[in-house]
Amino acid sequence: MRIHKEGFVTIIITAVLLSVLNYVFFTYIPIIIITYFLFALSIAFFCIILYFFRKPDRIVKQSENILVAPADGKLVAIEEIEEKEYFNDKRIQVSIFMSPLNVHINWAPLNGKICYYKYSPGKHLVAWHPKSSTNNERTTLVFANNNSQEIMVRQIAGAVARRIVCYAEENKEFKQGDEIGFIKFGSRVDIILPVTAKIKVGLDQKIRGKNTIIAELL
Repeated sequence: MRIHKEGFVTIIITAVLLSVLNYVFFTYIPIIIITYFLFALSIAFFCIILYFFRKPDRIVKQSENILVAPADGKLVAIEEIEEKEYFNDKRIQVSIFMSPLNVHINWAPLNGKICYYKYSPGKHLVAWHPKSSTNNERTTLVFANNNSQEIMVRQIAGAVARRIVCYAEENKEFKQGDEIGFIKFGSRVDIILPVTAKIKVGLDQKIRGKNTIIAELL
């Protein structure tokens, strides 16, 4: 299992703190059973941190008209919305909730250039809350493909997530499946599509980043 670069600092800090705690446990707790129990808990916690920052090897078959999932998780919304930040018209929103156990890397859903980028500070409502898309801390990206079709991706911080990492900037080009960012400890990713897009997923479906086909652009 490979570890994502965004986890290196967190993993090192966690390892140091747990080492200090275990030193205290073994030095000052006289009951050996309790000491070993706390030691086992610390090892389990460290393994969870490693698991969170895992970086899976996945292959994407690139296509100009097919959108692949930008994140792992569960599909919690497919709805028509009035998008007011960039498009100012009706769009289809597809929302993926990422639990703390999901891979938290975000990937480009299609080949394209970033034609809009904005970071917005905000609240930290639970990620499945309907207003989290517009009220929570978020990063908004708009991709334009070679056919001049535009789709929006929002990285949204949830109640636990406190850091959104985004590698995008305006005029930067990405290939489908390239990493565009990382969200730490529970979050949500929205994909905003043209109303003509043919949706290929259903509510409550488990989504696999880079592999699950979200929609076809017509």
